[in-house]
Amino acid sequence: MNKDYIISQLKQQIEGFEAKAETEKVGTVAEIGDGVARITGLSDAMASEMLEFENGAVGVALNLEEDRVGAMILGEYKNIKEGDTVKSTGKILSVPVGENFIGRVIDPLGAPLDGKGEIKSDKFYPIEKIAPGVITRKGVHQPVQTGIKAIDTMIPIGRGQRELIIGDRQTGKTAIAVDAIINQKGQSMKCIYVAIGQKESKVARIVAELEARGAMEYTTVIVAGASDPAPLSFIAPYSGSALGEYFMDKGEDVLIVYDDLSRHAWSYRQISLILRRPPGREAYPGDIFYLHSRLLERSAKLSEEFGGGSITALPIIETQAGDVSAYIPTNVISITDGQIYLEADLFYKGIRPALNVGISVSRVGSAAQIKAMKKVAGKLRLDVAQFRELEAFAQFGSDLDEKTRTQIERGRRTIEVLKQGQYEPMAVENQVAIIYAVTNGFLDDVPVEKVSEWEKDFHKYLKSSQKEVLSLIADKKELSEEVISKLEKAIGEFKEVYQNGE
Repeated sequence: MNKDYIISQLKQQIEGFEAKAETEKVGTVAEIGDGVARITGLSDAMASEMLEFENGAVGVALNLEEDRVGAMILGEYKNIKEGDTVKSTGKILSVPVGENFIGRVIDPLGAPLDGKGEIKSDKFYPIEKIAPGVITRKGVHQPVQTGIKAIDTMIPIGRGQRELIIGDRQTGKTAIAVDAIINQKGQSMKCIYVAIGQKESKVARIVAELEARGAMEYTTVIVAGASDPAPLSFIAPYSGSALGEYFMDKGEDVLIVYDDLSRHAWSYRQISLILRRPPGREAYPGDIFYLHSRLLERSAKLSEEFGGGSITALPIIETQAGDVSAYIPTNVISITDGQIYLEADLFYKGIRPALNVGISVSRVGSAAQIKAMKKVAGKLRLDVAQFRELEAFAQFGSDLDEKTRTQIERGRRTIEVLKQGQYEPMAVENQVAIIYAVTNGFLDDVPVEKVSEWEKDFHKYLKSSQKEVLSLIADKKELSEEVISKLEKAIGEFKEVYQNGE
């Protein structure tokens, strides 16, 4: 290759050279550890801005100090070291959303965890978003049928409501949430289950159960496992909310379960303490209330002009030794529209779901019930509460008047009817039928230990011989004179069949 040829090539390259000037905002890692980096030089960084580290890791700016930026790192931070460069991206942390996420198990950043291949999405939603205002909302008026008799009758949940599930560990909190998801089959509801700091084995069991019952067809599971870094647990519920908002903006109804927000608060406390934010009560940072309020306020029922979609939230809080007055439980109780309180003592007595009717409440009330349910459940809650009082009183006095004895006996049968096994959600028309039977004294002559068996046979009988009654309740959604007479006739005929041992 001669010298003249090389010179001519170089001249051509010089003539075709275009100088491009690119500006990048770059900082340097000053400190790194425990999933948090302190960075110098990023003077223009915004709060919640995504930062890109030299090794490709992504961080989020949380603390904006005079000379440093405190950032949490999403994912693995072991390969980041002091002196590494960090770039500003100019973007607020966003996650991919779309229909393709239905039926999948993903991490809080939208990456698949179920081994079913990549999830394609061209739409991104910010994980932090201002909640819908008063003008865009509509009152809660449509029910979310959980399929759990005790909840649908006494503590009804409506579309757009936030109902807290609270109780000690191992009292059946997750079981209620999973049953509610399973019962949404055919109810035109998308479901999102967010596991925050849960054991991966527990989440795998839940996913297997949902798949076995055909619930994964409309469900997305977002997992920040117990072995994942705290920043992933921190953003998990916000990612779930962003995905829910995508469906809500399309006018669809969404049910989100946050399991559980106690662990979410722990992860935020950990990050805050490492960032050296001043600790307050129980060592939580001062903005811990805002952490959950900005998340749960995003659940709403939108008015028709804004699409009419809704997000219903079921946050879960774990208490220690039944202490509802601790910091995080009181915070979340004051944000939500009611709570389902599960009591360990009732759970150990075999009353499951272990619902304490006295403390549990739905602030939406019967607005979230169909007329038929409203009618039969009206006196049920009062009956159960009175029974609890009388039961305690009856332990001391043996001479009870006839009315009190009748009330206690009926109360015992009501409690038996309200018991329900896990993964056995019940259709609303069946619930109306059995609650009507027990509150109107049709079970008064059935021995308490036989109530459960009587109820199972009753539902089988309705399904095989009295389909018309069930479809009437399901279609009309109210107890007219015609429906009541047909229902009472069906109960009477069944009692005859049952007593004859057929």
